[in-house]
Amino acid sequence: MPKKKPVVVVTRKLPDVVETRMRELFDTRLNETDTPFSQAELVEAVKTADVLVPTVTDRIDASILAQAGPNLKMIANFGNGVDNIDVVTANNRGIAVTNTTGVMTEDTADMTMALILAVPRRLMEGIKKIENKEWEGWSPQWMLGHRIWGKRLGIIGMGRIGQAVARRAKAFGMSIHYHNRIREPLDVEERLEATYWESLDQMLARMDVITIHCPHTPGTYHLLSARRLKLMKPEAYLVNTARGEIVDENALIRQIEAGELAGAGLDVFEHEPAVNPRLAKSDKVLLMPHMGSATIEGRIDMGEKVIINIKAFMDGHRPPDRVLPSML
Repeated sequence: MPKKKPVVVVTRKLPDVVETRMRELFDTRLNETDTPFSQAELVEAVKTADVLVPTVTDRIDASILAQAGPNLKMIANFGNGVDNIDVVTANNRGIAVTNTTGVMTEDTADMTMALILAVPRRLMEGIKKIENKEWEGWSPQWMLGHRIWGKRLGIIGMGRIGQAVARRAKAFGMSIHYHNRIREPLDVEERLEATYWESLDQMLARMDVITIHCPHTPGTYHLLSARRLKLMKPEAYLVNTARGEIVDENALIRQIEAGELAGAGLDVFEHEPAVNPRLAKSDKVLLMPHMGSATIEGRIDMGEKVIINIKAFMDGHRPPDRVLPSML
């Protein structure tokens, strides 16, 4: 008698190739409309599923997990971060949590580098001038930005993505600096020609560009607070492709409007999908709609990671990308 396939509930529409493979392997319930699940739909999903496959748009908190059925044994997150999931509660209830770490590194680093290049050179302002028919021809003093060659880049979080950004920025002639909870091994620092700062405050005060690559946790909420943002040089820029909650957006736009910060490039926001209207209005801020990992290749790789984690778990093995509370 064939083994019963696990019931897998997927909360958003995934690439066709991923969904097809999931249907082959599991008893998969797909979201054909791609409409985000309501809280009631999430509750129904955790009541009926053996495995839940949520995304960053789904908040799987303690109140949702309290209503989980006895069959729910795994939450295979379609995403790198797990700040949308109460990992502690899940672990206490015997529910394994996995993510898709590693597959979005190069894509996110590419987007970060694009913002590092675009914001100091005022690319969006230039595009708007063309669109609004405000360009009257070349002039020696018009639309002057700043070169990034020779500038200091401060990286907050020197994990996979932070190191991938460092490799790119080094090739563009930037001086690499970083702050991390734990200092990287000497061979990593030598390869990237990176300078470690134990004090985040001291690093912020000396950099020309700051880029964020740490996870969103209770400890990193508003890590860049009003106090810390004020430490940055008035001619410095901030780039965030990690999580919006890490930056105090109201403090950020106040400083930019006051001329106390040169500008920012943001791919993530504190209250997504809502965007602070003052940020959207500013010519000194380049905003992207959470596109850092948005490549076809990346999304397929994420789906394959989800499948590997589910299959390993259902076959009685430890999933390769399991997330434990001690890792947060």
